Amino acid sequence: MTAAGTTPPSAAPTRARRLRAAITRSRDLWPAREDYRLVRRTWRKDLLAGVTVGIVALPLALGFGVSSGLTAEQGLVTAIVAGLLAAVFGGSNVQVSGPTGAMVVVLVPIVATYGVGAIAAVTLLAGLIVTVTGLLRLGKVVSIIPWPVIEGFTLGIACIIFMQQIPLIASAAPTAPGEHSSNALVAAVQSLAAADAEYLTWALGAVAIVAACMVIAPRIHPSVPGSLIGIAVVAVLAALLPGPLATIGAIPSTLPAPSLPSIDPSLLTVLLPAALTVAALAAIESLLSARVAGTMADTGAFDPDRELVGQGVASIGASLFGGMPATGAIARTSVSIRAGARTRLASIVHALVLLAVVYVAAGPVGSIPLAALAGVLFMTAIRMVRAATVRSIMTSTRSDAWIFVITALITVSFDLIVAVLIGVTLAAVVALRAASRSTGVSLEPIEADQPSDLDDSIVAVRFQGPLFFVSSERVFETVMGVRSVTVVILRLSRLERVDASGAQVLAEIVRGLERRGITVLIKGVQDSHSALFRRVGVLAALRHHKHLFVDFDGALEHARSHVERARAGQAVPTSQLDR
Repeated sequence: MTAAGTTPPSAAPTRARRLRAAITRSRDLWPAREDYRLVRRTWRKDLLAGVTVGIVALPLALGFGVSSGLTAEQGLVTAIVAGLLAAVFGGSNVQVSGPTGAMVVVLVPIVATYGVGAIAAVTLLAGLIVTVTGLLRLGKVVSIIPWPVIEGFTLGIACIIFMQQIPLIASAAPTAPGEHSSNALVAAVQSLAAADAEYLTWALGAVAIVAACMVIAPRIHPSVPGSLIGIAVVAVLAALLPGPLATIGAIPSTLPAPSLPSIDPSLLTVLLPAALTVAALAAIESLLSARVAGTMADTGAFDPDRELVGQGVASIGASLFGGMPATGAIARTSVSIRAGARTRLASIVHALVLLAVVYVAAGPVGSIPLAALAGVLFMTAIRMVRAATVRSIMTSTRSDAWIFVITALITVSFDLIVAVLIGVTLAAVVALRAASRSTGVSLEPIEADQPSDLDDSIVAVRFQGPLFFVSSERVFETVMGVRSVTVVILRLSRLERVDASGAQVLAEIVRGLERRGITVLIKGVQDSHSALFRRVGVLAALRHHKHLFVDFDGALEHARSHVERARAGQAVPTSQLDR
């Protein structure tokens, strides 16, 4: 017998076993040697793909850093650090991660509200949230987001990215905090209203050159980086021709030293909602990107839970270097796969290529005009929307078309996460409405092999499909509408899924009919439903326990005996009738 307050001898081994079991269960969420088993056969293709996507990612990283209200350096640092960590820790073999347009849309109002200094703290908090979500194995939640919501969300993001570039080409002077609205559409209109005509003309010329290169280069060869060529052409012309185009400016030639972001405890509750929004977007976009990537080529299994852990670790790492939140990037991932990527080595090489740019080409990168980056993002936004996809959704069903349009409008007008939530809610309502229509309830006259004149006073109610809260009221009104009968037989053998509301409606139907003097018999209760019916009181509502039948013939014979006694004007003693 142990003394009070001491730990029993068996407690320590038990805790150790639980810890070992927890580690074993979570082992599949962390990097393993198995991640690189194919590298010996695919390393050449992976190296080429990594270099290719690194070149493509460079202008995007710089552009998204500037567009978010931060700096090109922060975008580049994020692409390097987060790109490397997500490649190693993520759950996809080919996902390429870094700053994305969707995240920019969320960061702009955060920067406007809390300042640039809050981004590192928000990134750290969001990374911790995403990591915990992966450890809790909530990765499959993204599968509940319907296709029209995803495409509406994407269309809305594309519109916002496009509109966010307008202030960059309207004037050389950076927008002061609070000068323009946090809404991209309003800010674009305000920028155009106050635009410098000369600067706008030069900027549009730069945008046209970049756009032309991005359109023409892939036609020459798919691997030619049109965006990088366009930026180079504009940078050279800007250096040779005297003009007003603003440039990125000097960027450091080394990575900043890592440090833990300072978080004022008093601001924690203020920054937490922003961090939750960033985390939700990071999780949704990364999982959607990885899922799409898995359908593009045979690149091995995709683990959504590990992907969340990897993206969370990536954002945490980016925050230590002063970066911004990162997500999986479907455009860069697609480029990598098309270039031959088959393992995560390609994504690692992509990050190393960007790192080399920092140490070798920081000077030339700093002389890139901002209008050239805007041109890249204009084209990126346009390419995010595929006319064939929009046409397919708009011509599918009326409800899906409305969900698509509403999600896109809310994304542009209000908030990305709110748009997804409303879109999913609308889709759920539509799905429930459709499911409620699949619940069949019909009043059937008796058609027996040996008809009887007693059958006129009996009606069978056949249930088909699911019975749950959405359809329960319609079922109740249909069954309670029976008139001029003595017995009702509820035929439940074809009933599918039943929830508590559906079972409660059945109990109310039995009690309601019995109060009207109509005897209720139940036929064909399935084993999967019997426990629920017993707990909710469906079976207890019957007048007698023998009013429950397995086959219809037995129920019909019993019903006829009730009708015969009722017509004879006799009282119907249950003890005699049901023995």
